[in-house]
Amino acid sequence: MSASLESLMMSDVRRPASQAPLLGGLLAFIVVGAGGAAAFVLLSTIMISLQTGFAAWQVNAACYAATILPVYLLHRRFSFGSDASHWQALPRYVAVQGMALVLAALFSYVVHGFLSLPTLFASMLVIVLTSGVNFMVLRSWAFARGQMSIPVPA
Repeated sequence: MSASLESLMMSDVRRPASQAPLLGGLLAFIVVGAGGAAAFVLLSTIMISLQTGFAAWQVNAACYAATILPVYLLHRRFSFGSDASHWQALPRYVAVQGMALVLAALFSYVVHGFLSLPTLFASMLVIVLTSGVNFMVLRSWAFARGQMSIPVPA
């Protein structure tokens, strides 16, 4: 078999997960994110209505925490088609979520404080900006295969 034909065949096998189809991954990212948000709202509404004795903000935070792992697994499988190990991807995913919180605060500060945009438009812009950065960082870092080794010359 010629070397060029062999390299073409192997390129599909070695393609990193971060190069999964962009549009399909983005659509899955939106669907999974919206589904996760809906599940969080439903779960927190039910749990708060049960009057567990905990403050509503505590129940809300616990419900948010409970949705992190399922949303991570759905993103890993459907949004990014990643085969990165959970030991690598999950801590990175959590770090990206922390970064997203900081970015949302920063974007909110800019669109509300400096630009004085109407609340609805500002909130939608914050979601789009934060989600866009989140998607790109998850795609290129959190769910990318961990090929951290330094190539050794032959």
